[in-house]
Amino acid sequence: MQRKAISIGSVELAEPILTASGTAGYGAEFDSYFPLKKIGAVVTKSVAHFAWPGNPAPRLHPTASGMLNAVGLQGSGVESFIERDLPLLQNSGAKIVVSIWGHSIDDYSQAAKMLAGVREHIAAIEINLSCPNLSGNHAMFSHDAMLSGQVVESCLIADLPLWAKLSPNTSLLVDVARAVHSAGAQAVTLVNTAIGMAIDTDTGLPILGNVRGGLSGSALHPIAVRCIYEVRAALPQIKILGAGGVVSGQTAAELMLAGADAVQVGTATFADPRAPIKILRQLHKWANSHSISDWSQVTSASHRGGLKTRTK
Repeated sequence: MQRKAISIGSVELAEPILTASGTAGYGAEFDSYFPLKKIGAVVTKSVAHFAWPGNPAPRLHPTASGMLNAVGLQGSGVESFIERDLPLLQNSGAKIVVSIWGHSIDDYSQAAKMLAGVREHIAAIEINLSCPNLSGNHAMFSHDAMLSGQVVESCLIADLPLWAKLSPNTSLLVDVARAVHSAGAQAVTLVNTAIGMAIDTDTGLPILGNVRGGLSGSALHPIAVRCIYEVRAALPQIKILGAGGVVSGQTAAELMLAGADAVQVGTATFADPRAPIKILRQLHKWANSHSISDWSQVTSASHRGGLKTRTK
């Protein structure tokens, strides 16, 4: 069954499945596994206006139901992305969303300004707010509603749709979502990784070189469901991209039922680079089995008394 496109603010997505930032490189790497133009969009790994070496090794550690990562946003910067990676993504035919990060409000603004020069090739900018404010009190931007709003305002210079990716590691999530929406973000991405840690029981020392890392995968999924549900309940008008432990069509549907308009697939691609297209097919199969003719019937259904369609 053909279902109509999904509107995320001014961005039209043909399908409700996207890649998640940080798990698919700059995106074009996946084009040999499946046609990137067949999914809603590709979200690149986060880039800053400067090159950044990332964190010391070890950077990755598997967990019982996911993984810890402390890559530290390693990357060659926006200029290199525009010259080397963006043309490859364009050739794939994918809808492109570029994720940016920074250590200060000015860093975010500089990255957004650089992307303004190629705005005709980009559908949106996703602002990764899970970064410490090194020009201030070193607190995460995504844990401070005022700072998060200021970052979004600084990125309006790009004249592109803005999505703000938020952290589950704060009790102020709804306040932050409200602030970025008021500042001009057309959508929020919920959620980034949860802060975790692992210790080697032979040495007694932290396993990750950065000590702490971001927990992703299936372990994150119930947290993502809760965060999306709470933000949707408080802000029914906001557009939400769901992310966190999506490994199947059913887990993608769960995030949509909680309130997501579309869903990003991340850690699952480490096990199978074809995960996004497989999950998209599974989601359509699930929708067919529930007589879903429009994705709006799924989004936020848990807030409307559940699905109104019956299982075939």
